[in-house]
Amino acid sequence: MKRLNVGLLVVAFVLSLFAGRLVQLQTIESGKYTELAMEQRLQDIVLPAVRGDITDAQGNPLAMTVEARAIFADPYVIKPEKRQAIVAAISPILGLPPAEVMRVISKPGSRFVYLAHGVPPDKARLVTALKFLGIGTLPEYRRDYPNDTLAADVVGFVNRAGDGAAGLESAMNAQLAGRNGAQKIEISPEGQHIPMGEDQKRPPVPGRGLRLTLLRDLQYKAQRAIEARVRASQARNGSVIVMDPRTGQILAMASAPGFDPNNYARSPSSTWGNPIVQEAFEPGSTGKVITAAAAMEQGGVRPDTEFVVPYSIRRSDRVFHDSSRHPTERLTFAGVLAKSSNVGTILASERITQDTLYRYLRAFGFGEPTRVGLPAETAGQLSPPYKWSGTDRYPIAFGQTVSVNALQMASVYSTLANGGVRVTPQLIAGTIGEDKSFTAAPPPQQRRVISADTAREIRDMLEGVTTADGTAPKARINGYRVAGKTGTAEIVNPECGCYTGGGYTASFAGFAPADDPQLVVQVVLQAPKRGSHYGGDVAAPVFKDVMSFALQTRKIPPTGSKAPTIKIYARD
Repeated sequence: MKRLNVGLLVVAFVLSLFAGRLVQLQTIESGKYTELAMEQRLQDIVLPAVRGDITDAQGNPLAMTVEARAIFADPYVIKPEKRQAIVAAISPILGLPPAEVMRVISKPGSRFVYLAHGVPPDKARLVTALKFLGIGTLPEYRRDYPNDTLAADVVGFVNRAGDGAAGLESAMNAQLAGRNGAQKIEISPEGQHIPMGEDQKRPPVPGRGLRLTLLRDLQYKAQRAIEARVRASQARNGSVIVMDPRTGQILAMASAPGFDPNNYARSPSSTWGNPIVQEAFEPGSTGKVITAAAAMEQGGVRPDTEFVVPYSIRRSDRVFHDSSRHPTERLTFAGVLAKSSNVGTILASERITQDTLYRYLRAFGFGEPTRVGLPAETAGQLSPPYKWSGTDRYPIAFGQTVSVNALQMASVYSTLANGGVRVTPQLIAGTIGEDKSFTAAPPPQQRRVISADTAREIRDMLEGVTTADGTAPKARINGYRVAGKTGTAEIVNPECGCYTGGGYTASFAGFAPADDPQLVVQVVLQAPKRGSHYGGDVAAPVFKDVMSFALQTRKIPPTGSKAPTIKIYARD
């Protein structure tokens, strides 16, 4: 009996300890353990906002958001012996390295880790059909570019983290992305969402869309035209811009080589940017129109002003010459532009001061970015006159020793085509709300740069460029009056800091109809290696191709007016 009583006392003591501990857990410390249990079951997930679409001027999608799935894992419930089977089955479907999948599903102490984002619903269904414990899906969105490479250099792309990484996707990321929401959900020990469990949610705020000024069909034509010319000439890159000079709207903006934003990682990162705004180059002879405008308004030069133009001319310690040898000629100023004479341009520029030349370059937009909305835009290079050397004013007059981006140069010709009024280039027409309501962008700034009379006279003179005596007869379009200017500028060789061996920038900028300009087209090719490197040979045909298509699609008829007689030689 004594041993029995002792035994009962021991059992009673042990039971009292259990009872005390039970009371402690269920009463005194119940809140603490309830909280720990809840923390173990609760998981934070991101509710992605619907990214705003990017469309062309007519509402055709260039970038859109489509439904997708996120694939996640709960490593806690995945048995070690099942891991290899999961890896072998899921890796090919998601296109992920097996080692990466194994690392994620083996993550210790974790209840919720993402395996993949932006998975198309059909692939996600294949994953869920496998019915692996600890593998699940959540609804989300992915970015899709339905036209593949079309306007990729403008639109850009969204990276795997969901952030805009190039083009407008990057520059306007905050607006397009909206604001993600968040949700806390309860996960059962088997890794399943508990429908009636704790559920805290902060809804996402959708992003606003962008409507651009681009026209999809015209963009397609421009892109195919410049791609073909870059391939044929083996140029480093090339670009085409189509603008409406009256509104400043950019109707097409294409460059080559390009990339597919749906598979951006397959292309070199050097192709992800937009050379139209990011690459500065010396404009060469296309820049002579600014010198012409300054000389005509401030130097008393007229289209029929005569100049005796030798092949070369010495100024201080430098000798400047034209692009090809010729005997001394007596040219009108219109002839100087038509034949793109460097020497003739120098002679005309000497009738104005270098301060005047600088002022006009600035007025036309040199030395400042267009602020069109694309990332990493260069302002080019234009030093103030007090930094010019004794002879800098001469190459600056014919478009060297100064640099611009292609859009700045296109804007110069839009200013001439618009009667001397510069309209800031516009790429974004407005924004689109969640309810599809459209809010127009503020109207672009306008300022008069030169008089309407000077602009008209220069337009008439530029028609001489496309005549048989000019440098760009290949730019002519049957039935239309065409005006424009070629450019063939030397590129600085970075190895020596000189022009030797650097190649050439070949360009052509023009507008049509010349007497009532409604479209401006600028073509630039950098370092063409096969065939001619002259702008009139390599760039002018692209201008003709794109401008012809643009005139037809915009239903712009010929004016029917007679072109003026351009007096090239002073003896005429």
